[in-house]
Amino acid sequence: MWAVVGAVAASAAWAAGVFLIPAGSDVDLRGYSAPANLCNSTDYASFQSEYAANDSTPTHNSLGDDALDEVLCNLSLKKTGSSYADAYLYVQLDLHKKTDPGPEFTATWKNYGESHSGYDVDTVAGIGDEAYLVSNDTTSSSSSGSLYATLAVRDGWVTYTMSYSAYYSSYSTDKDPPTLDEVSGWLKTDSRATLAELRD
Repeated sequence: MWAVVGAVAASAAWAAGVFLIPAGSDVDLRGYSAPANLCNSTDYASFQSEYAANDSTPTHNSLGDDALDEVLCNLSLKKTGSSYADAYLYVQLDLHKKTDPGPEFTATWKNYGESHSGYDVDTVAGIGDEAYLVSNDTTSSSSSGSLYATLAVRDGWVTYTMSYSAYYSSYSTDKDPPTLDEVSGWLKTDSRATLAELRD
């Protein structure tokens, strides 16, 4: 369901599974590193309490460049007994090595509701330097609809997003989907755990 655009760059640093930052760099990366396979470092234990079936084939992508290290992970979330994915989780980490992403990050996420009709934006305290929860829930009025939520975090020159999406219809096998409040809580808990894992 997620279209991921990425490029794989050859690098000797990949042999260690981590993109290395040049010595003497004065960028503010807060000790974060970008693993070649972000799926191996993504903690989504809160979501697994609802979606207990493991995704045996998660997909990941990586970009290594002098200006930016970017890693992505896509996970299908399935409840026990489901033949197909009931929801999707997408995680992205960007290490900005040349420019401070702060102003553009704030402009993008703080004002997300202005450029995307129907989306709510809430400031989240206690995660990184700034964080925003962006959501759109159209499931309350009928048996069909969608639930989308993204937690976007900036910590120094590092940006991170964890996004959840689920689409429902009368044909959906998931008859008891989680609420937006539940998903929002899981995004915060699992993002804190994942960011701690990615920090030296």
